Amino acid sequence: MGKTTGFMEINREQAIERDPIERIKDWKEYSAPFSDDMMQRQGARCMDCATPFCHIGMEIDGATSGCPIHNLIPEWNDLVYQGKWQEALKRLMKTNNFPEFTGRVCPAPCEGSCTVAISDPAVAIKNIERAIIDKGFAMGWIKPRIPKARTEKKVAIIGSGPAGLAAADQLNQAGHDVTVYERSDRAGGLLMYGIPNMKLDKEVVQRRINLLEEEGIKFLLNTEVGKDISPDQLKAQYDSVILCTGAQKPRNIMIPGREYQGIHYAMDYLTQATKKLLDGQDNDTLNAKGKDVIVIGGGDTGADCVATALRQGAKSVNQFSINPQLPLKRVEGNQWPAYPRVFSLEYAHKEAKEQFGKDGRQYSVQTKAFITDGRDAVQALFTVKMGKTRDQNGMFVYEEIPGSEEVWPAQLVIIAIGFEGPEQPLLNAFGVNLDQNKIDAPYGQFNTNVEGVFAAGDARRGQSLIVWAINEGREVAHCVDQYLMGKTTLPTVRAV
Repeated sequence: MGKTTGFMEINREQAIERDPIERIKDWKEYSAPFSDDMMQRQGARCMDCATPFCHIGMEIDGATSGCPIHNLIPEWNDLVYQGKWQEALKRLMKTNNFPEFTGRVCPAPCEGSCTVAISDPAVAIKNIERAIIDKGFAMGWIKPRIPKARTEKKVAIIGSGPAGLAAADQLNQAGHDVTVYERSDRAGGLLMYGIPNMKLDKEVVQRRINLLEEEGIKFLLNTEVGKDISPDQLKAQYDSVILCTGAQKPRNIMIPGREYQGIHYAMDYLTQATKKLLDGQDNDTLNAKGKDVIVIGGGDTGADCVATALRQGAKSVNQFSINPQLPLKRVEGNQWPAYPRVFSLEYAHKEAKEQFGKDGRQYSVQTKAFITDGRDAVQALFTVKMGKTRDQNGMFVYEEIPGSEEVWPAQLVIIAIGFEGPEQPLLNAFGVNLDQNKIDAPYGQFNTNVEGVFAAGDARRGQSLIVWAINEGREVAHCVDQYLMGKTTLPTVRAV
């Protein structure tokens, strides 16, 4: 695929980004459009590797390796290299319902398992994917696909995140009448309110929602199942119900001072920032302007909070991680094709470095207590450095380093340490069984203990990647179609 010797002749080119100092003055996407020439050069780097690992979609050492939706990556890389963009789009859409989302926010496990990446920088798969779908919309190739016939079967989907949207898209194309219930004022779930606009423009999300509506899917917004309509009513009105509620119960930090004002969860903070951008809603307690901001949690969501605080005019921003800094290159035990656990400078950290002279990440830091200003508001954090070692059983353990205590000023603290699982009241109301705080619905079947009720996405799997959510949405649609019709022509995603 691609040019036979392309990977030997052509270097990887990084995505073009807007100047960090300029882009923190607005909320527009930080990356610039790609040129056709650049993408064709990058497509040429895809080697004829005989056994591509880029789309294996499996777990190695607890992390995803390769694409879970098994995108036909070598095929559309080759088509882009040849300048056959419309054909590339057809191959891309064969496996991915929403490449405009994954091409922007997916951490690209496909690139970690790219064969070129054994010794050189990986093929720019994620950038090529985004370029294909963006050109598809720009050229008018993306048009509503109206099902030719309807089955008269009705399906309700609770939650409009990527899993719910993928399931809705697949089942609608199978001819079923699909209604998506969303308790928020806009559809998209975390795509709309959990990822900031500079990373995923909300017009991109709304464009897809509008397209799905044109194709026949109904969205009921500001409708909370369990309050506005009961599970029993849904089960009576629909032939099947799919729970795609996500894993939105945030993990808390139970340390002294947690009750002080000015300490918030990441999703509340990011949601409020996006609502202000879209609707002009403001909340002074969730605004970083003029404040020392500390984000607890070293992941991507924490980085999004850093970028948001910068745009709000924070006085300073630091991001705490309990883990040590990652190595610059793969180390023993993290070899290809496993996901590369290596140091990288993400968009938010580039911005912080330009603004403050450092990227703001603090490693091996454990927060011990919140300190008040005397008026029940947070004023500072008390921390200690942690050492990471292996115990006699080979397991990693963390130990405090004596004398490493420190006090950090903070008038706004954002907790971004992940999620415990789905919110339970709705699941209890449906009567579905749980397995370790997740809905008990076996992968490949997705059925719960309640007849006609299925589950998919983070609510079933636990907090995961957008590509796994799309995987599960497509898979549950396959199973629901089989349940409703006794047979199905919907494709299945064959997970390893």
